[in-house]
Amino acid sequence: MKNKYRKLKLSLLLQTILITALAVLVGAVIMEFIVDGIYNDIFSKVFIKFLTAFRVEEAKAIEIYWSLIGNNKTFFIALGFLLLFALFFYVSLSRITKYLDQISDGINNITSESTEPVYLVAELKPIEQRLNEIKATLKRQERESLETEQKKNDFVVFLAHDLKTPLTSIVAYLTMLETQPDMSVEERARFTHISLEKALRLGELINEFFEITRFNLQDIILEPSEWNVSRLLEQLADESYGVLQDKGLSCIVDAEEDLEIYADADKLARVFDNLLRNAVSYCYPDTTITIQAREKLKNIEIVFANKGDTIPAHKLRMIFEKFYRADESRSSTTGGAGLGLAITKELVELHGGSIYAESEQNRIKFIVTLPRKEEAVENEILTRGGRAPGDKAGRRKGIQRK
Repeated sequence: MKNKYRKLKLSLLLQTILITALAVLVGAVIMEFIVDGIYNDIFSKVFIKFLTAFRVEEAKAIEIYWSLIGNNKTFFIALGFLLLFALFFYVSLSRITKYLDQISDGINNITSESTEPVYLVAELKPIEQRLNEIKATLKRQERESLETEQKKNDFVVFLAHDLKTPLTSIVAYLTMLETQPDMSVEERARFTHISLEKALRLGELINEFFEITRFNLQDIILEPSEWNVSRLLEQLADESYGVLQDKGLSCIVDAEEDLEIYADADKLARVFDNLLRNAVSYCYPDTTITIQAREKLKNIEIVFANKGDTIPAHKLRMIFEKFYRADESRSSTTGGAGLGLAITKELVELHGGSIYAESEQNRIKFIVTLPRKEEAVENEILTRGGRAPGDKAGRRKGIQRK
């Protein structure tokens, strides 16, 4: 990295040497032919004749010549060299300004709609590479922003359509219940149950609309404290009994005892709930979901695993993107807004952890890594002191620690 501008340095050095050499050469010529050479007498005679033209006596003119010029030859020689060097340096500055013009053109290229890469002279190759990297990054961010916005718009349209479906069913079944008082108890109970299911689904869709709005507008504030991961996971499995039973699923929690973390329990509960609900949505009926938690080096690793259709590699890379669903069929009964895993990733990273997915042989795994309690507390202290460069949560804009 120290030598990445070597060509530029050498170019400027050579230009400086050339300017100095030209100044010395021209100065030597002046010294040889004017100051000490054949033109010296001519110059002095012209000077004296110039003064005598203004009615100055010749003797007085000669005295003035020697007092001003003849006895100050060293001063005029030094001044002449400085003026020559400045003149040649000013001329050579055009080359340096060309560098600046090229950099300016490169910046204009970045901000324009041009698809052509930035090209600079060889001396500015490192700057050329950096400008092209910035351009590629900006183009990628712009493309991702447009894609995200399009996905968001598509899902708003889809959800609006999905809202209409359960609402229409609710109105239809309630109308039948009201207009048919002689309906049997069994049929009335069945229609009532269907209406309730549709109403619950309608509530979920409305929550998804709120989720889309909140995701980009709210600042997530962590309120960390000490918690036992094992108990959080066991409590989650117990509270999800009803959801699991609908598909004939079971959930096994295999966690080491006393796995302590320093984190925001509400936010982590949301992470684990999102992962479990995702497993339920894409799990084969009548199978088992396993949740494992182990201490691994300085971290705690939590794995959610279920049996389901293998997710292709290209979809795994996109699975944590906003508004993305691995299930392209977009079922109205199981499809969400595609924010669950994106929010999950956001919350995990705010805690200084990481998350990734694996899928092969009809098995899906989500692996969450979180720092142990001691590591998280230390990062919290360092962040407050402004000395934790590796702490993601402390560096994110709009994120506060309490």
